[in-house]
Amino acid sequence: MTTTLLLLADTHIPARARRLPDAVLEAVDSADIVVHAGDWVDVATLDLIETRSARFHGVYGNNDGGELRERLPEVARFVVDGLRFAVVHETGPARRREERMDDAFPDTDVVVFGHSHIPWDTVTPGGMRLLNPGSPTDRRRQPICTMMRVEVVSSTLEAAIIPVERSE
Repeated sequence: MTTTLLLLADTHIPARARRLPDAVLEAVDSADIVVHAGDWVDVATLDLIETRSARFHGVYGNNDGGELRERLPEVARFVVDGLRFAVVHETGPARRREERMDDAFPDTDVVVFGHSHIPWDTVTPGGMRLLNPGSPTDRRRQPICTMMRVEVVSSTLEAAIIPVERSE
């Protein structure tokens, strides 16, 4: 059986965009699990994604305050088909990220993170997968806005960066 995950981060509504792009909402509707790695900014976006998700896991980011921090953890953990996931907003600088994450999350197979707005897919020296979906609303220094689709089949993970047409 295939489990489909949609990975999001750094939506920054309404600071970077007025709303989520239609492609993101369609992806939320079709995913088995939606994961958001923080920097929502807007509580209404959390409500929207939680309501539309079949299953949801999310964390708060450095730009999230008040109610978002009350409703979301700093680190979220869950298991899909035997793979142990952790979600966190910040992982620090890219330099030595893999080694730091091996130390910080020793009993984890996949870490989903945000903050940089830069899509990322690497494997640590310890064999952990690190995934950052980028941002669907703020490309920063990237050529396009992005999200990530992950498929888990028999404890094997396939990830793909999905370009997102930004809504105005």
